[in-house]
Amino acid sequence: MAVTSQQIAELAGVSRGTVDRALHNRGRVNSEVAARIRKIAEELGYRPNSIGQALVRARQGLRLGAILQSAETPTMQDVAAGARQAAEELRVSGLEVDIREVQGRDTAKVLRQIDELMEWGAAGLAVASNNTPDLVRRIDRLHEQGVPVVTFNTDAPDSRRLCFVGMDSYRAGQTAAGLVRQMLPGGGLVLPIAGHVNNGAHYSRLQGFLDTLKGEGDIQLLPFQPCFDRDDYAHEIAQHTLREYPSLACVYITSNGQRGVCRAVEDERRKGRVRVVAYDLNAPNRRLLQSGDLSFVLDQVALEQGRQPLQILYNYLLNGKAPEKELLYTDILIRTKYNSGDEI
Repeated sequence: MAVTSQQIAELAGVSRGTVDRALHNRGRVNSEVAARIRKIAEELGYRPNSIGQALVRARQGLRLGAILQSAETPTMQDVAAGARQAAEELRVSGLEVDIREVQGRDTAKVLRQIDELMEWGAAGLAVASNNTPDLVRRIDRLHEQGVPVVTFNTDAPDSRRLCFVGMDSYRAGQTAAGLVRQMLPGGGLVLPIAGHVNNGAHYSRLQGFLDTLKGEGDIQLLPFQPCFDRDDYAHEIAQHTLREYPSLACVYITSNGQRGVCRAVEDERRKGRVRVVAYDLNAPNRRLLQSGDLSFVLDQVALEQGRQPLQILYNYLLNGKAPEKELLYTDILIRTKYNSGDEI
């Protein structure tokens, strides 16, 4: 006969809930008590009934929350579509999912959404994060309370989040640098544009790019400019630079704002002579690739970044299955007009 968690609880002198938390790392349990519980479980050959656990928790109405920042951008709308897809799949199992969208990058707004989702009863959260001290502290506090947090798209590496799902942004920047190097065999002047200063992904893409091209004497790098994910700001930056530096050969943009850059290049009648490199194969970028405004984009598989975190939380909370790795990187895909698809 299979050993039950109730039997372990009786032998350990604790409640069945304490046994569950100790065996699946779902909350705070005294370290000595947890060790005693695990020792008893191992000696008895205890094996959790994953299907039974899932059914019990589903009947109890498990709730998960997801928070997206910069939700107004095309890329994050693709991420949101992935989250909604996962939410529909999980609802079949009786889980409730609440997806919150935050405009721009605003830690205070994210913290308010966390408060509301915790009051609603979320047992786990997926958060498009940043590494600001306030948000890191809040994620750590949730961990201590037994509420797992999966970060996605942008990470909070200093926090005690369960794992991160997203692009290896530094390597993506290196990849972009290598491609720009090949596009400009005779060298040239390059303008880097980043999005938000507190967006770790934008900064890592920039840093990987700059580090890789450092010391390449025939490639000259202008100081980077922030556009805050805005096309109008990116247009102004690019137009001013094109007028000041007629020899500009390439614009590298790590964030949203590529449409503004492409418009500036066309306004200044430099299309075809100034290369533009951007990120993400969303609908606007497909059009810009097909029209020749963008040379290539590095795609981060945004749909999967929205879908995977909720599935990870489901498996962790219901089945006690931890993610295989702390950093679950999505692919870095190089897209040109020839492999971007024809959907516009």
